[in-house]
Amino acid sequence: MTTFLDPHLSMVRPVTPRTPQGCEDCLRMGSPWVHLRLCLTCGHVGCCDSSPMRHARAHAATDGHPIVQSLEPGEDWRWCFVHEAMV
Repeated sequence: MTTFLDPHLSMVRPVTPRTPQGCEDCLRMGSPWVHLRLCLTCGHVGCCDSSPMRHARAHAATDGHPIVQSLEPGEDWRWCFVHEAMV
């Protein structure tokens, strides 16, 4: 898997998941999710692009926080929504 030095990595902060039990927005709406993504700028937990509501991508677009990390057990990767690339 190829990664590159993304300029958005400067936005990464030490974060704690705000809702480790699930997607923050899906929990509020009562909507299902498939996989979880953690915003590495603010700790927002959103659902993946395979989920019906795609809250992680929506959060990146509306809040300007493009870097997420998988919250799935056994996964250790980060993604930049702006560059559509692993970082």
